[in-house]
Amino acid sequence: MNTYGHITFRAEGIGEETVLSGIIRTVSDAAATKAPIAKIADKVSGIFVPVVLMLSLITLIIWLIVGKDTAFSLSRAISVLVISCPCALGLATPVAVMVGSGVGAKNNILFKTAESLENTGKTKIVALDKTGTLTKGEPVVTDVIPTEDFSSDELVFIASSLEKNSEHPLGKAVVKYAIENNIKISDVSDFKTLSGSGLSAFINGEKTVGGKFDFISGYCDISDDMKEKADKLSDEGKTPLYFAKNDKLTGIIAVSDELKEDSIKAVETMKKAGLSVVMITGDNERTAKAVAEKAGIEKFYAGVTPDEKGKIIEKLKTDGRTAMVGDGINDAVALTSADTGFAIGSGTDIAIDSADVVIMKNSLTDVATAITLSRKTLTVIKQNLFWAFIYNVIGIPIAAGALIPLWNIEMSPMIGAAAMSLSSFFVVSNALRLNFVKINDNKKERKNKSMEITMKVEGMMCSHCEAAVKKALESIAGVAEATPDHTKGTVIVKLSEEVDFEVLKKAVEDKDYKVL
Repeated sequence: MNTYGHITFRAEGIGEETVLSGIIRTVSDAAATKAPIAKIADKVSGIFVPVVLMLSLITLIIWLIVGKDTAFSLSRAISVLVISCPCALGLATPVAVMVGSGVGAKNNILFKTAESLENTGKTKIVALDKTGTLTKGEPVVTDVIPTEDFSSDELVFIASSLEKNSEHPLGKAVVKYAIENNIKISDVSDFKTLSGSGLSAFINGEKTVGGKFDFISGYCDISDDMKEKADKLSDEGKTPLYFAKNDKLTGIIAVSDELKEDSIKAVETMKKAGLSVVMITGDNERTAKAVAEKAGIEKFYAGVTPDEKGKIIEKLKTDGRTAMVGDGINDAVALTSADTGFAIGSGTDIAIDSADVVIMKNSLTDVATAITLSRKTLTVIKQNLFWAFIYNVIGIPIAAGALIPLWNIEMSPMIGAAAMSLSSFFVVSNALRLNFVKINDNKKERKNKSMEITMKVEGMMCSHCEAAVKKALESIAGVAEATPDHTKGTVIVKLSEEVDFEVLKKAVEDKDYKVL
């Protein structure tokens, strides 16, 4: 999905290349890999069978030596063989991983490997990107401040022409503003993206640049007055973008990106789970501070480049296992550097490729859910391994006849075989419990908020109109189903969670229909 850039493409893959097939493949691959904790069981299993065979032989010899007949001695030896259960050891981890991966997929969380499923729960620090992760990734232009030598339209013309080929959400906001205000956008040449800093290109043969203060100040002088205005915008949580032409500042365009509805709650949930939450962003210090305060984050890193993000993650890892959550190209290095990388499913392909866990929905609360699920899965694995070990440690001596001298209690091979089967059954059943575990406290709340509303829409003329409205509404998180009817001029919208009506209205009106 190329959301913000421009691209010429040809579809070359269907079927196996669809999102659904990718989900199935990811879950299957995760189930096929081994979690690090499985190495314990592997080591034990490697010596388990020969040890049990040896114990069976020793049991036979001891009972023969103490004077028991051959039938009795063989019965004890066979009981040792049939009650021993390497199956429970072998099933302890993979069954739990399989169920945990499946539960994750049902909750829009894809663990790429069993190792990522195990390690996610060990996370101590969560580092969050700002744009598109904490915020909606749908910024809007709030202020246009040209310098004395340029008009507002000239500034927007230069900025939008420069940003037209950018993949960044802030660039998209500038282009959208130009279109909405009927300001023309020009083609550019020699377009370059300077990762984490800005853009450069030639417009009608003139060198233009745009980006952060540190980047633009290297091309032209920025007056104290303009710097003061930019600082004021930053204090309001807005991001000031500077633009220059021919080594001369043309002005500042401020862009604001609202926090996602669930970001504050997600941060709060992570803190309650004992996690330390930090924010890493390329925005300036003032903007970063304003956004961090709104989200309830005390520690943040501002003005960092993609490479610096990776270095910060490496530093955080010295204080505990660190997870990075991001959605953009700029986050790829940090996602790879982190112990566990979380990619927001609506993000870029490189971010999703670099991550260990993919959050299919654009919801930050699912990060906390993934950590909770991982912890519960790890708990089940430990319970299974404990049971497998303790069962064999207790069962084998009883089968060998350890209780006969004390209470004359002996175990027949048939009972031993039944116990062995029950041991495997217990391990599998314990893993299946994950299907019923509450991993998201919001599920009940969401169900209670489930509702159906009817929107009166003007302008739908045919089935194609219905399809356009349906697609626009169902792309919104929280919309379970939208059923338009152009003959009645209505759209019935079923919600799985609370959604602001203005969001629904905007989605429809963006398709050039009027919501009455």
